Order: sequence, then C-alpha cells, then structure tokens
Amino acid sequence: MARTKEERKRNRAADVVTREYTIHMHKRLHGVTFKKRAKRAVAEVRKFATKMMGTDDVRIDAGLNKAIWSRGIRNIPYRIRVRLSRKRNEDEEAAEKLYTHVTHVPVETFKGLQTINVEDEE
Repeated sequence: MARTKEERKRNRAADVVTREYTIHMHKRLHGVTFKKRAKRAVAEVRKFATKMMGTDDVRIDAGLNKAIWSRGIRNIPYRIRVRLSRKRNEDEEAAEKLYTHVTHVPVETFKGLQTINVEDEE
C-alpha cells in the first residue's frame, strides 16, 4: 500500500542530507525574455531544490547568485553545478523543521558528472 503524504513528510524530518546536482538551465530558460532570464534562473534553481529536497524553505547562497548573474541578465550559463544541503532549522518557531541551502560548485567541465551524495563536513 502506498504511503500517505504525511508519512513521507514525517520520515523526511529525520533526513539531513547533502547532494550535488547539475541543473540544465538552458532548457529551463528557453523562450524567456532576455531581460527576465537571470531572475527566472534563480527562481528555477529554487523550484528545482524544492522538488529534489522536498522543502519549501530554500536559501540560495550569494556565491550561486553571483555565478548565475556573472555574464549579465541575458547570458545565463547553460548548465550549473549545485550542492543541495537539507538542514535542520534552528529557529523553534519556524513553520518548517527543515530547509535547503543551495551553493555553487565550480567545475571545469560537465561531461560525465552525475548526482552524488556528499558526506557532510560538519
């Protein structure tokens, strides 16, 4: 029998994990007006992180924001490598117990990269 949504959420609360993903920005920004591309790219990263980690609270690192905006508002990198870290929320009165922290991972080439689990250094 399939688990309900609440059971999946309850199990996720104990799950603090870090993974590296490659996001194909080019396909996510196809057809977007030039003057809206960088802003939409940040929104797409946020949407991707919400989907992959299952948290509505997504915090984007300043380094990732700089990497997205590095070539201006129009010329977004075709692909971007990110590290998604699902962490516990320290604030007791927060609506969610977990949040996702998204950071940039600079790479030479995207050839052969796959999603990997990263052991936390903390």
